Amino acid sequence: MHGWESLVAIGDSFTEGMGDDGPEGSCVGWADRLAGAMAGQRPGFQYANLALRGKMLREIVDEQVPLAAENAPDLVTICGGGNDLITPGSDVDEVADMFDGAVARLRAAGSEVLLFTGPDPKVQPLLRRVRGKVGIYNGHLRAIAERRGARVVDLWSMDVLHDKRAWCNDRLHFSSDGHRRIALRAAEVLGVPVTEDWREPLPPEVPKPWLRLRQDDLTWTTTHLLPWVARQIRGESLGDGLLPKRPELQPYETALL
Repeated sequence: MHGWESLVAIGDSFTEGMGDDGPEGSCVGWADRLAGAMAGQRPGFQYANLALRGKMLREIVDEQVPLAAENAPDLVTICGGGNDLITPGSDVDEVADMFDGAVARLRAAGSEVLLFTGPDPKVQPLLRRVRGKVGIYNGHLRAIAERRGARVVDLWSMDVLHDKRAWCNDRLHFSSDGHRRIALRAAEVLGVPVTEDWREPLPPEVPKPWLRLRQDDLTWTTTHLLPWVARQIRGESLGDGLLPKRPELQPYETALL
C-alpha cells in the first residue's frame, strides 16, 4: 500500500489523456489510470485533474499551479512545455526556468512532485524536428528534479514508446496502450504496486504495403497537420472554451490499469 491520500495532476493534453478515448468522447489517459490504481489501495483517495489540451507552460503556471498549491495535495504530477518546444522561436532555457519556478512553488506548498521528461520523438515526422530541443529540455528537467527533490518518470528511456503503435493516429499523443504503460511506469517510480510490467514487448508488427503507408501519411496531413498549422497561424488552441475534466479534489474509485 502506498502512502498518498491525494493527487492533483496538472499539465496539457498529455495529462488530460488525449489519444486514450473513453466513453462519449471523453479522455482517460495515464493520470486517470494511475489514480485508479492508487485509489484501489487507499480508501478515500482523492484525485483532481486540471490539465487541458493545448496549454502552453505559462498558462499551466498561471492557471493550474496556484490551484494545485492551494489544495496542497500529498502528490502533484506536472508535465508541461511540450507545446512551447514545438512552437517556432521558443527558448528552451526560458521554458525550463518557468518549469523550475512551478516545481519550487509546489514543493513549498508541501506537496511531493512527480515530473516527466519528454519522450524521444524520433519515430514521428513532426515531432522529430524538435528532438534536439526535447533532449536539452530533458537535461533541465532532471536538474530541476534533483535540485527541488522531485521524482522523475523518464519517458525518453522507455523503449516501448519508440514503437509507433504506442502513439495515436495524430502522431502527437499516445495511444491507449501508450498511456497504460506510462501509468505503469509512473506507479513504479512512486512505489505503487501493480500487476503488469510496462516493459512487456509489443507483438511483432505486420508491415504495411507502401501504398497504405502513403495513404496514412496523406490522411494524417489533411486531418491533423494542416489543422494544427492553421491553429498556430490564428493563435488558437484545442483547449479554447474547454474546462478541466476533474477540477476539484474528490474521492476516486475507478481502477483502470
